[in-house]
Amino acid sequence: MNTFYETKYFNSASRKQYVLLGDAFFELLSDYKIETKNLVFLCIGSDRSTGDCLGPLIGHKLKRFLPDSSIYGSLENPVHAKNLEETMNLIQKKHPNAFIIAIDASLGQKKHIGYVTLANHALTPGLGVDKQLLSVGNIALTGIVNMNGYANSFILSSTRLNTVMELADFITLGLWYGTKKATNSNYTLA
Repeated sequence: MNTFYETKYFNSASRKQYVLLGDAFFELLSDYKIETKNLVFLCIGSDRSTGDCLGPLIGHKLKRFLPDSSIYGSLENPVHAKNLEETMNLIQKKHPNAFIIAIDASLGQKKHIGYVTLANHALTPGLGVDKQLLSVGNIALTGIVNMNGYANSFILSSTRLNTVMELADFITLGLWYGTKKATNSNYTLA
């Protein structure tokens, strides 16, 4: 197993890079020897802010692409700052062997808007808007929806919906591809 995995970036403007995201996701699952039945997708964000709705949009889409998967956070039932701890308690109770993929929107440099990051460490949601929330997940996956700057809450709420939708489609396809590759692979993950 890799003991260190640098954060990888994927450009959602290059539609075929979703395969590279899926391959990197598959590699992480392989490194950790994770069975797909133990995967939990935790899609964090609020449906009340354009930039912050990336997680719930991905959860909504993953339910269609991976209907047998455990998915928390969607447009119908978002996971956000007010219910994150409660949701984590529920996941630990219902899925004691869960390997959690934490997904959230993030802010970054202007040149990285539209990029996706993938790393093998916990995600700390709310950092961009100065919230102190519980770190969650075994893998952190973020979509950079806008640039970091002054008044980040305003920046998130004024993010272009097109950017968020393109990132949501790209991430959903990448996770679907990587999960299907792991499910159908002759390589034994467990």
